[in-house]
Amino acid sequence: MKISRQPTPVTIKIDQKQLENVKCFKYLGSLLTDDGRCTCEIKSRIAMAKAAFSKKKNLFTSKLDLNLRKKLVKCYIWSIALYGAETWTLRTVDQKHLESFEMWCWRRMEKISWTDYVRNEEVLIRVSEQRNILHEIRKRKANWIGHVLRRNCLLKEAIEGKIDGRIEVTRRRGRRRKKMLDDLGDRRGYCHLKEKALDRIKWRNCFERDCGPVILTDY
Repeated sequence: MKISRQPTPVTIKIDQKQLENVKCFKYLGSLLTDDGRCTCEIKSRIAMAKAAFSKKKNLFTSKLDLNLRKKLVKCYIWSIALYGAETWTLRTVDQKHLESFEMWCWRRMEKISWTDYVRNEEVLIRVSEQRNILHEIRKRKANWIGHVLRRNCLLKEAIEGKIDGRIEVTRRRGRRRKKMLDDLGDRRGYCHLKEKALDRIKWRNCFERDCGPVILTDY
């Protein structure tokens, strides 16, 4: 699989047999695509999480205590949906998919149908929650990135762009692609972000404080 904006195939032969060019494949449970985006992986994860919710629907919609049911949803359902979320680069459309999934969970848990015309704000009040899934992803990403930046490893060199090689750079119209570290962006630059990561306690406290719940919006 060639991850590039150029659709030209790559020719690789092993024992005179040419390897097949594919547009996507699963590796260690994550769906990789040739466009380098995470949208397909996020949709796949959401679909698996919804299927898991449906299998245990009687448990999540039972008369158990509300706080207990919320903990069960976050433990068993969100863990499926957010597998590998530390490495996701979230675009606006991806964030909307995730927020919609979050509201889907609370609506199904409270047996609220879309035909009831209940606003998202009202649903969140009923379950005593705020939009929190994007906050959870950013917190996980901060913990993982901080761990990587404190080590000397190949992954750190890849993030910093220190891998030897040549790349053809051509100017394109529009904004540049969003990068993984942009979610943790620091206006003072990557060096300051890296310096801040050296102190684990301050790093975690910083993102615990800054990663507040997302503002409520209706879609």
